[in-house]
Amino acid sequence: MTPRERAAFIQRGVRFAVTGLFVTALHALVAIGFINFISPLPPLANGVAFAVATVVSYVINTTWSFSARLHGRTLLRFLLVSLGGFFLAMLVAWAAQMAGLHYLLGIVAVALTIPAFTFVLHNFWTYR
Repeated sequence: MTPRERAAFIQRGVRFAVTGLFVTALHALVAIGFINFISPLPPLANGVAFAVATVVSYVINTTWSFSARLHGRTLLRFLLVSLGGFFLAMLVAWAAQMAGLHYLLGIVAVALTIPAFTFVLHNFWTYR
């Protein structure tokens, strides 16, 4: 990797991380707002919040983090990577539970694993 490619990779990574923090906060706000103003059903609220956060994440990551155009192909790939991240999160949490770890360590493992997994796939597949 050339110095220029490395700098671009790092820039995409930083932007991806900033977007992830923003979208996580958005998810929480939408879920809390839904529970307080629409329906006190946390699973439904989190489902709606996840959908909103995923759409916003796709738009911001596509246009800002990876400087790409919004396109059906990237949307499909983005959704497939998101689905893979969903299943990997459950697998990591399950593995932590099977190892007898405290659930908070499982959450930490998910928080460390999923962003790296999705960034690498987006960088080398979704937006290539």
